[in-house]
Amino acid sequence: MRYRLEIKEEARQQLRALGKEQRCNVGRRLDALQSNLAGDVKKLMAKTHEYRLRVGTLRVLFTSEKDLISV
Repeated sequence: MRYRLEIKEEARQQLRALGKEQRCNVGRRLDALQSNLAGDVKKLMAKTHEYRLRVGTLRVLFTSEKDLISV
């Protein structure tokens, strides 16, 4: 299943503040996440749809509902 990816403006600003190598790593991991929720993903709360994706020392917080991933 392929998920749609929505990156909110606050997340875009934080991504722009990262170095080029870190941005590329996050981009590759988000691409892999879209295809099958691959990567170091952990659910944050039992009753919500909130998750975190670990990319090195960074944590990418996102929600997942049906076919939409919102960062």
